[in-house]
Amino acid sequence: MFFTPVTPAGFRRHLYASSARPSASFAQPVSSTRSQGTATIEQDEQSFTLSFDVPGVSREQLVVGIEGNVVRLSSADGAPRTYHFACELPQDIDASQSAAKLENGVLTLKLAKVVPVSRVTELVIH
Repeated sequence: MFFTPVTPAGFRRHLYASSARPSASFAQPVSSTRSQGTATIEQDEQSFTLSFDVPGVSREQLVVGIEGNVVRLSSADGAPRTYHFACELPQDIDASQSAAKLENGVLTLKLAKVVPVSRVTELVIH
C-alpha cells in the first residue's frame, strides 16, 4: 500500500509566505515550483499545475474533487493501490476550465484560477 501526504508540509507556508510579507521589489516571480514527495506543484498567473506519481492505477480508478480552493485526489475502492492527497490552494479553482491527464503513471492536473470579477457599480452624480 502507498500513501501520499494528506497535506504537503510547508506548501501552504510556501504559497502564503510571499503574500504575508511586503514586497521589497517590483519584480515578482511569474511562476513557482514546489515538490513534495511524489507531488509537484507549479503556479503561474492563470493556473496551478499539479503532477502526481500514481503508478499502478487507471484513470477510472482515480477520483479528483475540487471544491473552491481545495483539491482532493484519491483512488477508488477496489483499486490495486491506494492514494490520498489533499491541498488548499491560495485561490479558487475554475473546474470548468480545468483538465486532468494520466500518462505513464503520472497524473497532471491543470487547474485554472478563477478570474476575479469586479462588482463595482458607478453612480451618476446629479
